[in-house]
Amino acid sequence: MNRIGHFVDGKRVTGWSERHGDVFDPATGRRTGAVELASAADVNRAVEAAERAARGWRDASLSRRTAVLFAFRELVSARRERLAEVITAEHGKVLADAAGEVQRGLEVIEYACGIPSALRGGFSENVSTEVDSYTLRQPLGVVAVISPFNFPVMVPLWFVPVAVACGNAVVLKPSEKDPSAALLLAGWFAEAGLPDGVLNVVNGDKEAVDALLDHPAVRAVSFVGSTPVARYVHQRGSLAGKRVQALGGAKNHMVVLPDADLDLAADAAVNAGFGSAGERCMAISALVAVEPVADALVGKIAERMAGLRTGDGRRGCDMGPLVTSAHAAKVRSYVAAGVEAGAVPVVDGRDVTPDGDADGFWLGPTLFDHVTPDMSIYTDEIFGPVLSVVRVGSYDEAVELVNANPYGNGTAIFTNDGGAARRYQHEVEVGMVGVNVPIPVPMAYYSFGGWKASLFGDLHAHGDDGVRFYTRGKVVTSRWLDPRHGGVNLGFPTQT
Repeated sequence: MNRIGHFVDGKRVTGWSERHGDVFDPATGRRTGAVELASAADVNRAVEAAERAARGWRDASLSRRTAVLFAFRELVSARRERLAEVITAEHGKVLADAAGEVQRGLEVIEYACGIPSALRGGFSENVSTEVDSYTLRQPLGVVAVISPFNFPVMVPLWFVPVAVACGNAVVLKPSEKDPSAALLLAGWFAEAGLPDGVLNVVNGDKEAVDALLDHPAVRAVSFVGSTPVARYVHQRGSLAGKRVQALGGAKNHMVVLPDADLDLAADAAVNAGFGSAGERCMAISALVAVEPVADALVGKIAERMAGLRTGDGRRGCDMGPLVTSAHAAKVRSYVAAGVEAGAVPVVDGRDVTPDGDADGFWLGPTLFDHVTPDMSIYTDEIFGPVLSVVRVGSYDEAVELVNANPYGNGTAIFTNDGGAARRYQHEVEVGMVGVNVPIPVPMAYYSFGGWKASLFGDLHAHGDDGVRFYTRGKVVTSRWLDPRHGGVNLGFPTQT
């Protein structure tokens, strides 16, 4: 049995933690590893290593930091297939989807390679006579990253490269469900020249999370997960005086107007609804069909679903299993609740025959029609391959529905009417908007984050917001007197 430990002070360590959790291959249901679950004392050892390393790393030149980032980028790029295999083995998503996750993470590494430009300050000469003012951005020190199971590579790479490039030391706590990818990344960072202790990985559960939130040396926390936990992380971390960005859950709507290309919309709904088995915070889970297109659109989606193959992600299937047996059972219970509430199950994923081991955590793509906003399959973030179609009579009704939802992570509109699209992006109360793009995840040089109950904190992930989050601003006002100046003046300083 594979024993999965931690990565602290530049090396892998095992045997620290008395408690452990099970790691499974979701496509077979077999237990493949035992991951150590860090205690508060284990977390403290990792934070202490980060503290020691932060003192020297903050003073490393921008050229040196950039060189490490470039070397790390080359290692990840050259070994992307290995990384994708590890994702698929522990998370279950198909290899092609795992490779796409690695690519999106690489884009953030590439952004971080340009950190000298992002850290430039401003300068004003002669704000007063022979007085200059300028701004600096300096690292915080030790920061924590708490990442979810659904993107074991991409989400850590949203944060870690930017935090490191800004001069911080990091303690990363990945999900205990699929921890191995984070350990690989930490080892490759060390191979790229990152000093020992600048990046540490502690595996664990709530005990480790609480230890990071409470530790006085941790200056900031980045989190991605469900909304209840995001709210908890933000509240507890903020009470401890930390800077916190906590990205929560979602219920993403895709609005289809009557003038839309229905074939394009149907393709997008299938791709965005069932990719990664719906275990994406940016998945489309609510399709808002503006009449009279619902019947035709539902038919086109069902046709495409008939050709999907659910099974082992290493066999060239379209959709893999869910991450755990418990999560698969939970999503199945939502399907049952939808049927009981009166929604029409156009395609019932419980009937799927998977191309994989019978003990895998399977549920096929599921499509409901005639869903109403009071049903649990609409109100709750299911985090599975369940797409709900809500029929509305007008554009205004569609916007009202989206804006009434407590989540505000991502949304999309499909239309050939530029005026309607422009109006939608202005009126919708959602942080990320796609126009004929179903999953509007921004490029790394823009920032990722939602509104309302999808984000707790002010700053989003990566891009300019990421740099601001991992640095503090400082303003310096300086005067270098020449020999002609001097003397005592007790008057209040003025701008002369």
